[in-house]
Amino acid sequence: MTTETTERGTHGTLYGVGLGPGDPELVTVKAARLIGAADVVAYHSARHGKSIARGIAEPYLREGQLEEHLVYPVTTETTEHPGGYVGAMEDFYAAAAERIAAHLEAGRDVALLAEGDPLFYSSYMHMHTRLTERFDAVIVPGVTSVSAASAATGTPLVQGDDVLTILPGTLPTAELERRLADTDAAVVLKLGRSYTRVREALESTGRLDEAYYVERASTDRQRVSPAGEVGSDGGEIKVPYFSLAMVPGRSRATTPHGSVVVVGLGPGDSDWMTPQSRRELSAATDLIGYGPYLDRVGARAGQHHHPSDNTDEPARAQLACKLAQEGRTVAVVSSGDPGVFAMATAVLEEAKQWPGVEVRVIPAMTAAQAVASRVGAPLGHDYAVISLSDRLKPWDVIVDRLTAAAKADLALAIYNPASKTRTWQVGAMRDVLLEYRDPSTPVVIARAVSGAEPGPGERVSVVRLVDLDPAQVDMRTMLIIGSSQTQWYAGSAAGDTTEDRVFTPRHYPG
Repeated sequence: MTTETTERGTHGTLYGVGLGPGDPELVTVKAARLIGAADVVAYHSARHGKSIARGIAEPYLREGQLEEHLVYPVTTETTEHPGGYVGAMEDFYAAAAERIAAHLEAGRDVALLAEGDPLFYSSYMHMHTRLTERFDAVIVPGVTSVSAASAATGTPLVQGDDVLTILPGTLPTAELERRLADTDAAVVLKLGRSYTRVREALESTGRLDEAYYVERASTDRQRVSPAGEVGSDGGEIKVPYFSLAMVPGRSRATTPHGSVVVVGLGPGDSDWMTPQSRRELSAATDLIGYGPYLDRVGARAGQHHHPSDNTDEPARAQLACKLAQEGRTVAVVSSGDPGVFAMATAVLEEAKQWPGVEVRVIPAMTAAQAVASRVGAPLGHDYAVISLSDRLKPWDVIVDRLTAAAKADLALAIYNPASKTRTWQVGAMRDVLLEYRDPSTPVVIARAVSGAEPGPGERVSVVRLVDLDPAQVDMRTMLIIGSSQTQWYAGSAAGDTTEDRVFTPRHYPG
């Protein structure tokens, strides 16, 4: 046995005891036993001296126990401490730790009480980090306010594969909005003076009507109401610190049925998918789409996948409407943005024949945006988006549009430039543009750009328009062709690779 272990053996043990959310009957059997057995019971309170923790534990205290009442020097009020709030609390925790250390060094066991769970947004952690290098500690977990709130509402918080996010209400509003939008279920703690901003974040993300407000869960002063009713009269809202907002997961039972949502997946990588798209995909009972796109989404228990070939757009749209009319919640997946040469149009055209079938379109990052980001900002000024596929429109129309865009000196984002059966269109396009564009006009050739970081198969290069080789272009390629103002220069060199930079200024001469 080491010297350190021997010395620790003569000391008392620190017990971080979770008391649960407030009801003394929710204190665990182990916590009650250790509270009663401890030589010293320590607890915090504000300067008014009324400790919530002690009140919960009172039925389990025994006569003759030592008590350490640790009074915060400041809570929400201002302080004259030279270090401000942070300095005042740092000094307090250091002094409180030494008070407890004195008991432990004397061989006394200390039960340090914590509302909820000791390691869940608890003041106990400040003591734990200061004392466990010198003394042994045992953590006794407690029922959290999250579980108590769910029980108070009688509503399941999460089901199946729902993702739960716990958020402190003290986060900036924009961060609350981002995280609320990117989760199935959420609990927002530490409300107090933060509730005005929390309510705004719930409302802006469309989740206010789903949310509950729960105050002092499990106690005789418990209050439960729809979150939207709290502070509905406007102005700053002040609620007790021991309150929370709860947004249950969107279970199958609460998901509206009989609708079709066309969901954009973005260019490929899940990092480029929006939180809204992820939520819609999770809520759907049926997913319809090109097989590889469905593979990107992954399978969830209870969800039906309907893969098809990439050319079967009308059939996919018809199936989506049929399933929706049967009461299913259908998501039709589309790469990039569904409204840009993708599935949204096909579904909307089909839905005209299905009265009562609601269709919504969820936007996403386009391939043009993804490709442009790889080289800089070639689409920084006015630009046109043209598909080179002549499967759904005559080639003469494509030539007319290329000519009009070239005469107008627009940069061009070219979708669907080539395929296994369409091999001559890129060369023909080049020849049309060379009638109006300088031969040195930069052309971005980007293949398989799909992630926040370059992935397998990705190739991005910049060539002069006159040097554009159709052999470099396949069905996974996109082209961006600059205007007369687009600038192209070599960036920093990395090994044998020089990173080209291309941008089109926002101003235009004359």
